[in-house]
Amino acid sequence: MTKRAFTGRRAAFITLCLLPGIVFVVLFTYWPMVRGSVMAFQRYNLFDLTQTPFVGLENFAAVLAEERFWTSLRNTGTWVVVSLFFQFVLGFGLALLLRRHFRGRGLYQAWVFFPWAMSGFLIGLLWRWMFNGQFGVINDLLLKTGIIDQRIGFLSTPGWAMTSVIVANVWYGTTFFAIMIMAALQSVPRELYEAAGVDGASRLRQFWHVTLPHIRPTLALIVLLRIIWILNFPDLIYSMTGGGPAGSTDIVTTFLIQQVMGGDYGRAGAVGLLVLALLLAFSIFYLNVTRSADGEKAR
Repeated sequence: MTKRAFTGRRAAFITLCLLPGIVFVVLFTYWPMVRGSVMAFQRYNLFDLTQTPFVGLENFAAVLAEERFWTSLRNTGTWVVVSLFFQFVLGFGLALLLRRHFRGRGLYQAWVFFPWAMSGFLIGLLWRWMFNGQFGVINDLLLKTGIIDQRIGFLSTPGWAMTSVIVANVWYGTTFFAIMIMAALQSVPRELYEAAGVDGASRLRQFWHVTLPHIRPTLALIVLLRIIWILNFPDLIYSMTGGGPAGSTDIVTTFLIQQVMGGDYGRAGAVGLLVLALLLAFSIFYLNVTRSADGEKAR
């Protein structure tokens, strides 16, 4: 009897402690998600809230018929693939370097991990000043080293604008891979390396046959997470270029923000659901492919 009463009180106490967090998540995460999904099927314009009828798939048809949406979708592919590639390669290299013990290692780690502590919008503002065509430090460095003979409008030229925002994103996201991969590398049992060394395996063979197989599941997970985060990372682009010039740096999430700023919440909700469907489809496909690859390796 006493045990039951104690268990009940303990459950009530735990529930009470969790209640504020649950309420916060419901109010600020799930409720906006549900409300935005409903708006996607309404003619919901902020400048005329007297008429918000349900219009079925009208908003989706309007979005899919807009050329700028397809341009932003193509830009999203470039933004995600190129950013992910360089973030992964550079992050892996940093993780391998930081795993070694050397003088000042802690200070170097703090310096490498510093970008991850900053907000994306602030990083965008910093790089916007650095890429400024008139007085940006990058133009100054290129001029002083003789690489260019006149200033480049990095953020005002369509080709250079996408390159510039990707460079800023690589600088920001490399830290994530360095942190996660370094943690994964530290989980590899030292006994495996010792056994491989006894068998005469070189450092390269140890890396290929010991390190990579052990951390492959972690790599698959963090790559998926980073793809989702890069696609849902409009902060940096919006603060650097606003999606311009002429939509050359628009991605689907900046396109969504533009719909919201224009007051068309119905179309914004439709874009949000399309992005969600795209991410779900890709995540399912990616997880199935990686599981199949792991299954083949296990055989």
